[in-house]
Amino acid sequence: MAQLENKIAIVTGAASGFGAAIARDYLAEGARVVLADINGDAASRLADELGPNALAVACDVTQGDQVRAAVERCVEAFGVPDIVVNNAGTTHRNQPLLNVDEATFDRVYAVNVKSIFHMVHAVVPLMRERGSGSIINVGSVAGIRPRPGLTWYNGSKGAVNLLSKSLAVELGPDGIRVNNICPVMGETALLEHFIGMPDTPENRAKFVATIPLGRLSKPADVAAVATFLASDGAAFLNGVELPVDGGRVV
Repeated sequence: MAQLENKIAIVTGAASGFGAAIARDYLAEGARVVLADINGDAASRLADELGPNALAVACDVTQGDQVRAAVERCVEAFGVPDIVVNNAGTTHRNQPLLNVDEATFDRVYAVNVKSIFHMVHAVVPLMRERGSGSIINVGSVAGIRPRPGLTWYNGSKGAVNLLSKSLAVELGPDGIRVNNICPVMGETALLEHFIGMPDTPENRAKFVATIPLGRLSKPADVAAVATFLASDGAAFLNGVELPVDGGRVV
């Protein structure tokens, strides 16, 4: 049997990068998946490609009403979600910390941190009523072993990492598991922002050199871990902070 047979999932930031890979793997493992993304057109194109068990919903995760609407759409189309992956994220460009303006700071925290607040408020009452659920947050090794130039982003992911543990402690008695995936920088559209310079082989090599396994993370790496954490095989894992980083935080 597929690992996620008959499960229902919501994945935020699902139109590209880590989120798209997670959605693909979930569907391949038997789940029905809501692809929530601020880029509704891109999410719709991917859902059309993935078939009838994929549903696209345009959703700005910084807006509580839109998050609630995405959860309601999931319930209407498939049922109460068994799995929620808070994957949507953003960053500021790698630069001296005093060069990041307040609006950018607020945006980073709204997307990376407040979005979890909104999703928890929308899904936890439903999961509590059923007595089970799996919430997976996508934090970052930036919140464990920060790099210079990304101070405010690092702080937002540190918040995600700690929130995940606190949610795990508080929601565990309700049968709701909360775990946290911490990727190292990956081959996604945000890569140039993370390195703060053009993505040339020479510039990329400077960052790859800090990763013992000698490469950046790939969406498939994160998706494989997200699939396991959502599965029954991880039924006793709660509050895990799992680096997917090739040894970067060692």
